[in-house]
Amino acid sequence: MKLQKLSERCYAFTGSVNIGYCMKDGKGLLIDSGLDDSAMKKVIKILSNEGLPLDFCVITHAHADHFGGAHFLKKKQGTPLFAPKLEKAIMENSILEPIYLFNGANPINDLRNKFLEGQSVVIDDELKIGENSIGPFTFGAIDLPGHSYGQVGLLVDDVLFAADSYFGRDTLEKHVIPFIIDADQTLDSLEKLLHISCKGAIPGHGDYEENFVRTVQVNIDLHQERINSLLTLINDSKEGISFEKITKDYLNLHKIAVSNVGQWLLFRTSVTAYLTSLERGKLLSFTIRNNELIIQPH
Repeated sequence: MKLQKLSERCYAFTGSVNIGYCMKDGKGLLIDSGLDDSAMKKVIKILSNEGLPLDFCVITHAHADHFGGAHFLKKKQGTPLFAPKLEKAIMENSILEPIYLFNGANPINDLRNKFLEGQSVVIDDELKIGENSIGPFTFGAIDLPGHSYGQVGLLVDDVLFAADSYFGRDTLEKHVIPFIIDADQTLDSLEKLLHISCKGAIPGHGDYEENFVRTVQVNIDLHQERINSLLTLINDSKEGISFEKITKDYLNLHKIAVSNVGQWLLFRTSVTAYLTSLERGKLLSFTIRNNELIIQPH
């Protein structure tokens, strides 16, 4: 983990998950809190060594790698926490993520881990879309759903902390099919990013770039290709294909070898998001045949 200066007042702790940081009038604002206690201990140590304050923390969305360290931060330092409304509810009841991944049933033990269920934490106040003021900080919260239900990006000191609304190119290559819960919202958010005026942007996973629009367009192109390749598989099925088989065939098409239940469920969610987008566009339909969920091409 390294502390990178992005502007006069804004920084990022860079690593596998980026954590934003801004300073103003002797106060410090953290943006996200990393995966776990260890991540927060490193942040606190670096800030202490640099003589930098830490007074507030905003969390962009309720995925464990972005809020898992918040419980330790609040317990250790009493730092007030802020988050969007729906994301707040999930962080305060973090079993909800394994629940929704497991079709709403109580999740199996394999899903009760720090990567899918961050430690629950009480959020002190809700962020609203638009201008927010916390201590000396005034910043814009931009609605960027698609990867998560109520995810926001923060525009602070002309730097966009974009959360997981887009991914760096290395991350896209690594994950092949990014995690999303709504393909249409994801594409709408990406399109919104193309028109945000700022000095530069940093995603939750990837590098800070002043010319970030090119990377955003790579994300758009990837999602459109993923949707089109899924539609091709479905159209090739003629008589329809089961939900389980299309998931398997789609992962095989993209040379993805799943190693555990949690990983498979994350990919299944993204496949479902793409299928839902195609259903909205009347390019396929869902039906039941012989007690199986069938995807029927139009």
